[in-house]
Amino acid sequence: MSRLATKFAEFKKSGHKALIPFITAGDPNPAFTVPMMHAMVAAGADIIELGIPFSDPMADGPVIQRASERALEHKMSLRRTLEMVTEFRNTDQTTPVVLMGYANPVEAMGYEAFADAAKKASIDGVLTVDLPPEEAKECASLLNARDIDQIFLLAPNSNNERIKKMDSIGSGFLYYVSVKGVTGAGHLDTAEVERKLIDIRANTNLPVGVGFGIKDAQTAQTISTLADAVVVGSALISKIEANLDSPEQAKQEITELLKSMRTAMDNQG
Repeated sequence: MSRLATKFAEFKKSGHKALIPFITAGDPNPAFTVPMMHAMVAAGADIIELGIPFSDPMADGPVIQRASERALEHKMSLRRTLEMVTEFRNTDQTTPVVLMGYANPVEAMGYEAFADAAKKASIDGVLTVDLPPEEAKECASLLNARDIDQIFLLAPNSNNERIKKMDSIGSGFLYYVSVKGVTGAGHLDTAEVERKLIDIRANTNLPVGVGFGIKDAQTAQTISTLADAVVVGSALISKIEANLDSPEQAKQEITELLKSMRTAMDNQG
């Protein structure tokens, strides 16, 4: 049983909702990432989503695109991202880490070599944005054999058949993209999220995380009443971008936002 599955089973029993922050590995510089990961856990994060910098991040909005650009200036790569997780594991053996990225770096390494490297680094899940379930069976099988979950993105227009396909191949949790378009875009319609989650849950027993458009404690609280997990990314990356000359200030602002979200999510009633 994967670490993600174990965690979500514990959360289901206790009624706890998972807070999943996203940052891009190596942004604004490589020295920032691992300390920021630890700080996010201390601020209430249950699972960390770590972006693999990529030169053509088509599903990402301008904020996260620029984060990738900053990281790539420091020669960040898939291998260096895995090294960061290895470093993180020196003092945190329990917090699940999910890699989020694109197929090209994984395919360049080779699926089996990547699965071995991810296992060695104690990765818990992999979300490959442009690897649909129809093309993910080989990679998912290799990851699952190493207790690593293949996670898929669900869009607002994903039909029941597609949800079932992702359920059959994926594991860990399903990530529902609550806003049409790229990350950081649009207005979050919580009533529409609630309606879509009914459809999703009718076709899967996997936990469902909701992301894209969650920017503050109030939104996180609202989504946590509907979903099993709240994913926040662009709102955090924006803090980094606003404080490029002062990474410590960025870290402080990110931890304050996460703490406010955690408090709000824990006080739903």
